[in-house]
Amino acid sequence: MGRYVFKLPDVGEGTAEAEIVAWHVRVGDEIREDQNLVDVMTDKATVEMTSPVSGKVVSLYGEPGSMTPVGAPLVEFEVEGSGNITTNSEEDPNPKAETKKAEPPTPKTTARKTEAPLKAATPPPLNHASEKPVFAAHASADKPLGSPAVRQRARDLGIALQFVPGSGPAGRISHEDLDKYIASGGGNLRARSATHARRDGIEDVKVIGLRRKIAERMRESKRRIPHFAYVEEIDMTELESLRVHLNTTKSAQRPKLTVLPFIMRALVKVLPDFPQINARFDDEAGVVHRYAAVHIGIATQTANGLLVPVVKHAEALDIWDSALEVARVAELTRSHKASNEDLAGSTITVTSLGALGGVATTPVINYPEVAIFGPNAIIERPVVRDGQVVVRKMMNLSSSFDHRVVDGYDAAAFIQSIKALLEHPATLFID
Repeated sequence: MGRYVFKLPDVGEGTAEAEIVAWHVRVGDEIREDQNLVDVMTDKATVEMTSPVSGKVVSLYGEPGSMTPVGAPLVEFEVEGSGNITTNSEEDPNPKAETKKAEPPTPKTTARKTEAPLKAATPPPLNHASEKPVFAAHASADKPLGSPAVRQRARDLGIALQFVPGSGPAGRISHEDLDKYIASGGGNLRARSATHARRDGIEDVKVIGLRRKIAERMRESKRRIPHFAYVEEIDMTELESLRVHLNTTKSAQRPKLTVLPFIMRALVKVLPDFPQINARFDDEAGVVHRYAAVHIGIATQTANGLLVPVVKHAEALDIWDSALEVARVAELTRSHKASNEDLAGSTITVTSLGALGGVATTPVINYPEVAIFGPNAIIERPVVRDGQVVVRKMMNLSSSFDHRVVDGYDAAAFIQSIKALLEHPATLFID
């Protein structure tokens, strides 16, 4: 029998290291060739690492959340034949492997490209002299013991006996126990039924994988970019009427239209007049890159967190093609099949919470872009038109801009141009 060490390969695009996201094997497992071993995350994409050999796992290097350089050991196997290393310590790929071996805390799973579930950790309660003592409840199946007089007194005081420690035989509660409980502050606790019992405990969730990437990007964006927000209300009544009509009369081959393709079409018509908004700011070099092409990032919620696939050259797409491309990149992203190319290169981002859109939002700019905006919920409400109160379908359009690159006046003019197109949707189709 020999030993074989599988090292983190170069996964492309100049990646120097990757984060271990989830182990799919344990020490002692018998592994077949091409079986999934571990999921690792590069800058954006999660990559499955499969076994190049069949054998028994004898060592795992690293835990979920740890960073591993390219070329560093990931898994050591016991294999038939000589393997690729000897057991001589001089040739050991990692002489200190014993201190780095880690039994992965996550169970084996067949899920593909998902973050590992994390165990809830419940630390012992903290006891401080200044804090009121924490009273443990009796097990729900155990009826607290006490005389009828004690029970009546507890009811009168609004105290649930399951929270009162008893000092008598088998935990029997006396009047003295009630007095001690009241003196310690427990008298402020009202009676509760078993279905309204207190909940204690803390769950510690390690921030790893995609969630850590999101946290890092959001922190970087807010740290580097002086955001300012602008919100404008838009009358969507005519556009909604047109959208419903187009969906009713469309052919079976065409996709169902949401509001998003109309917004994308408004964007590509307006942005040539505001080149400083369709841009990326390299603040370290002091250069603003203004783009002729409109590559729209579509903020997409997945099971693991928020990702931003990109619709490339939206200026070359009509309303139907825009809908098809949004559906395509969103599906790739949600099914964990989006490549780095699918998730890179946006020049401006649209974010929408759909039916949960709320009244207004203050979205965080997708660094290094300089603008982000998104529709909020469309709500029927009374408005005044020509001196008359009428019911219209209204929507707020929320946006954020990088104040280093975009002036407030230009941002307002940009959103007002978008508003004019959406409120008169026929103009979206006039070149």
